[in-house]
Formats: sequence, C-alpha cells, structure tokens
Amino acid sequence: MTQNGWKELGLIAGLVVIAAFVPIMTDGYWLTIAVTAMMYIALATAWTLFSGPTHYISLATGAFFGVGGYLVATGMSDHDISFWTMAAVAPLVAVALAALVGAATLRLSGIYFVIFTLGLAEMIRGLVSWVQNNFLGSRGLYVLTDFTEAHIYWMLLGVAAIVYLIGWLIERSKLGFALKIIGNDEGVAKHLGINTAAAKVMLFMITGYFTALVGVIIAPRYSYIEPNLVFSPELSFMVVIMALLGGTQRLWGPIIGVIPFILLWETITVSFPYSTTLFLGLSFLLIVYFIPNGVVGLIEKFWKRRDA
Repeated sequence: MTQNGWKELGLIAGLVVIAAFVPIMTDGYWLTIAVTAMMYIALATAWTLFSGPTHYISLATGAFFGVGGYLVATGMSDHDISFWTMAAVAPLVAVALAALVGAATLRLSGIYFVIFTLGLAEMIRGLVSWVQNNFLGSRGLYVLTDFTEAHIYWMLLGVAAIVYLIGWLIERSKLGFALKIIGNDEGVAKHLGINTAAAKVMLFMITGYFTALVGVIIAPRYSYIEPNLVFSPELSFMVVIMALLGGTQRLWGPIIGVIPFILLWETITVSFPYSTTLFLGLSFLLIVYFIPNGVVGLIEKFWKRRDA
C-alpha cells in the first residue's frame, strides 16, 4: 500500500466526518440542497466505480435507482413490509437486473451497451406503468416513515463513504488491475487471460446495488412514488454529466463535479424552469469539448507543469 493511497483515504475520511455535521449546522433550504447533493455524490461515485476504469458509459442509473424506489414503495404500500426489510431486498433485485443486463451487453462493444442502458429505464418505466394501469389499478404508492431530511442525509453519506471505500479497495486489488487493462485496451486484456466479461459484470452489479440503495433511501423523501418519478432518464444524464465534470480518472472526482453543478442546476430550475433540458445538453457539450478529463484532469495537469 502506497503512502499516497493512505493519505487519500485519510483525506476522504476527514471530509466524511466534516460532512456529517452539515445537518447540525444548517436546516431548511440549505439542508434540502445538501441532501440532493449527497444523493448525487453517492450516485456519481457508484457510476464512476464502474465507468471510470472500464470507460463504458452507463445510462442505467435511472433504472437501478427506480428499482430501489419503486420496490420499497410497493412493499410498504401493498404488502405492509417494513422499510428496512425492503431496503435489504430491493438492491438485490437491482443486482440481478445488473447481472442480466451486463451478461447480455458487456460482451459486446461499448456502443451497444450505451444504447441498451439508455432505453433500460424507459423500458422498465413503461412496463411498470402498463402493469399498474391494467392489472393493479391506479392507486398511489406511499413511503411513509418518520425520517427527517437529516436522517436521509446521513444515510446517503454512509452509502457514499462505503462506495468510495469499496472502490479504493478494488483499485488496489487484482480486479482493479484487470479493469485498468480492460479500460486501456480490452483486446490486450483478453490476450493476457483476463475474463473481461466477468470482471465488468461483477463491477456493474456492485454499481447497481448501491444505486438501487440510494433509490430506497430517497423514496421516503418523495413520500408518493410513481414510475415517472423514479425511473427518470434525466437522472441518468445528470449523473454522467456530474461525474464527467469532476473527472472519472479518480474516484473522488464526482465530489468536485456534483457540488457546483447542483448549485447551478438549482439556479436554472428556479429562474428558467423550462430550459433545464437545454442546460443539460449544453453542459454535456461544453464539458466534453473544453474539459474532457474533468476538473481532476485540470488539477493533475497543473501539478505536472508545476513539477516540470
């Protein structure tokens, strides 16, 4: 284990401790913003865990998030199952879905994976809506708990910290080494005897688990759950944009990307509510064109020039 690796982990641990005091130091509007930011930090970190080393652009975040949110609502509303039981079960369903999607698409070239994951959330949303309207009747699904915004924030912070720790450990494992080779040249990885499909599917399943868990935790914040709310393709694009803005070559990159983007997003939403889609598209184009390696890439480039 390198000294820099321990320093990185120590710095993140310090940030987690500081972040834990946010609900104590603020409330109201700014706590709401903090919960939203922490949700996207957890989602973007889970996304980077898979897409960072493999360079596969996944747009399945909305699908896994929706599975978590919708299942916890169904279990609590229709079957009177406790929130904690559903929190244990729902992410496992997302893992099974990730294994199925990964096995079907990750053996193919990246573009097929992107196209399939783009339509996955819409496909599931349409299927769930059709089943609900035609067989279950139009009734609301409610997730009623005694959680406050502070409770949700702390749970999301815990998920983000665990995802980061898992990613930190994977980076220093044989799986992490294999994934780096896959990301650089998948053909070389196959010639070296690496089971590229198994490595990618395994990491995709981990990402699916934690993305669904975030959906479970956020569900009590919405209270009323419907397919159009939780299976949102916009969510997938926002996560990708935030991760790219921060930089995917480092697992802590999303932290840098999420916070400024969320503040700007809130401003756009309030001031220009009908221009949010345009803002997303422009953001993606500007990031890809001007800072393809994200803010992390700019920082590393600066330090290399400084040391030269």
